[in-house]
Amino acid sequence: MLRRCGAGKVVGIRLAEDLHDLDALVIPGGESTVISKLLVEQNMMKRVKALAKEGLPMFGTCAGCIMLATDIQQRPEQPRIGALNVTVDRNAYGSQIDSFETKVKSEYKAFVHGPPLHVVHIRAPAIVDVGQGVEVLAKHNDRPILVRQGGMLACTFHPELTNDSRVHQLFLEMVQERKQALA
Repeated sequence: MLRRCGAGKVVGIRLAEDLHDLDALVIPGGESTVISKLLVEQNMMKRVKALAKEGLPMFGTCAGCIMLATDIQQRPEQPRIGALNVTVDRNAYGSQIDSFETKVKSEYKAFVHGPPLHVVHIRAPAIVDVGQGVEVLAKHNDRPILVRQGGMLACTFHPELTNDSRVHQLFLEMVQERKQALA
């Protein structure tokens, strides 16, 4: 999806050595416990946390949102990046069988004039508390599902599974803003 939106070089990160010369980092969906474990075992967690503190733009989808959150209700001990001032409830929307797709209207400037966002929730977390400095960009049933804090963007859904590229485009704009600020 990032390539479709015009991103330059997009690479997979597998080892700590891959965490250099990055313009941004995407933490994908999947299983947050596994992602946490791998980041720790591969000696990547400290580096990713440092990149977040340095202001590297990061985008977390579903499990990635859990990884970016400062607090995880069910697993407060779970290693995480902790750069986004939100509390999440893991698997709040239910099990795999409870996954769903829906359309969501957003009042955020990048989305307000277009069609509703097409969102796909798969064993999704819920953002149950939004702290200071976090902007809610979209909600579903009064729950935040897309949030931004500085260079951090996170959603509880999987925007890569739809043809709607606006969330990814927003992230690429955030990346460009940072590059211009550093120039």
